[in-house]
Amino acid sequence: MPTPTVAEKRAAIVELIAGKQYFWCTCGNSKKQPFCDGSHSGTSFTPQSFTADKGGSAFLCQCKATKKPPFCDGSHGRLP
Repeated sequence: MPTPTVAEKRAAIVELIAGKQYFWCTCGNSKKQPFCDGSHSGTSFTPQSFTADKGGSAFLCQCKATKKPPFCDGSHGRLP
């Protein structure tokens, strides 16, 4: 699998709505980080859909190296 683009080396703090479906960008090229805007078109990347279990603030990964997608796990701190 190709390596995604690192959009940012920090988490995006977003407000989620409980029960709403979201599409997290996996390619790193979306201009609406951390969410998908279709920039993956023509690549092998596809967005990851998820439904918010609860509403409120969440830290979503923008470096695309997390082991707990779409949530930030601090992996950006280990990137060069």
